[in-house]
Amino acid sequence: MKLSAVIIARNEEDMIADAIDSLSFADEVVVIDNASTDRTKDVAKMMSAKVFSANSADFSRLRNEGREKAKGEWILYIDADERVSPALQNSIKNKVLSSKYDGVSAFRVQRKNFYFGNHEWPYIEHLERLFKKEKLKGWKGALHESPEIEGEVGVLEGFLLHYTHRDLAGMVKKTIEWSKTEAMLRYKAGHPKMTWWRFPRVMTTAFFNSYVRQKGYKAGTVGLIESMYQSFSMFITYARLWEMQKEVES
Repeated sequence: MKLSAVIIARNEEDMIADAIDSLSFADEVVVIDNASTDRTKDVAKMMSAKVFSANSADFSRLRNEGREKAKGEWILYIDADERVSPALQNSIKNKVLSSKYDGVSAFRVQRKNFYFGNHEWPYIEHLERLFKKEKLKGWKGALHESPEIEGEVGVLEGFLLHYTHRDLAGMVKKTIEWSKTEAMLRYKAGHPKMTWWRFPRVMTTAFFNSYVRQKGYKAGTVGLIESMYQSFSMFITYARLWEMQKEVES
């Protein structure tokens, strides 16, 4: 088996089918279902994916589980809200599924983000997502996970399309859910005591990174809303950290 695709999913019944459909060129699709309470598992099985159940807030653990279940020589990771574009699909075929493979251990993809539907974000991310299985030693990091790779990393043409932050209700729900994990990671790392001035600093930094560095201003109203939301998200995370620190003190 040449190529396995791995999807980590949780309550993505509305998105998982299109994600799997964009992976039709893979030899197998492995879905690690992270304690979904909707029809994610059923939909994935209907799409002929191999589904395995898990329950963890540690994303590295989930990705490593996908690595263990995948049978292919190569592993491509995508999320349920991501789609492999035709151009990226062709690049993967040319790079690793043909005789043109040049010996690198992994490939970066260019990820294009879309907010609130089809509003394209100006900033393009570059992420390691395609790996020769024997060269991927594993993933580390509970929430912002990163791969440990042995060897050189190449770059694929085409885009991985990311349809994230589709509506405010979903955004707030996700922030409330994952901010606790974010705060706990900072707490365990010995983050300095939260005082009033740290809040405007982290919120301003988040807004500046999104609106200025990533050129969110080019996205008009959506860019302003997304950048302000990034600031709000940081506030929630650090407010939770403050709450944890106060509980220990009392």
